[in-house]
Amino acid sequence: MAIKIYIDQGHNPQNPNAGAEGNGLREQDITYRVGQALASLLRQSGNYEVRLSRPTPETQIGTSNSSSLRMRVDEANQWGADYFISLHTNASDIASASGVEAFAYSREGEAFALGEDIVKNLSEATGLRNRGMKVRPGLYVLRKTRMPAVLVEMGFITNPRDAALMNSNPALFAQGIYNGIVEYTGLA
Repeated sequence: MAIKIYIDQGHNPQNPNAGAEGNGLREQDITYRVGQALASLLRQSGNYEVRLSRPTPETQIGTSNSSSLRMRVDEANQWGADYFISLHTNASDIASASGVEAFAYSREGEAFALGEDIVKNLSEATGLRNRGMKVRPGLYVLRKTRMPAVLVEMGFITNPRDAALMNSNPALFAQGIYNGIVEYTGLA
């Protein structure tokens, strides 16, 4: 039986809940493209069933930040996803801040272990520094999902090198995340 993975491409194309901006790029555009590439890799394997929060670049979810987050989580919960992967780009006032990190609700449980495999493989694929796995119980998408959920910060949109790499090669980021999922589940 296929493993059901809900890919949440963080943020909306327009406000409410638009993402960070940096180096002339928008977070929501990068997360959309990486999510599409990741969904394609997972579907090609035959071992995964996939749903995307934003199936088209124009998909707008909710009418406020809170309704946008709630609708994403509700869809994953109602579908009965086995795993929830939320894709984001990081941002910092410090332009040199760089690297990959991810968050889970707690250190115990599957999400933290899955996140460790994703961060490790994403770092290896992209060459970006592994900033590690962290706990963030306050994040709505980690708190309200009924399945293991990982929020992945793929790189810093405010760092010129990270941003250029995410923009020019979203497939590389998708491959790194896919490799982490495969390492965790044991299913290529």
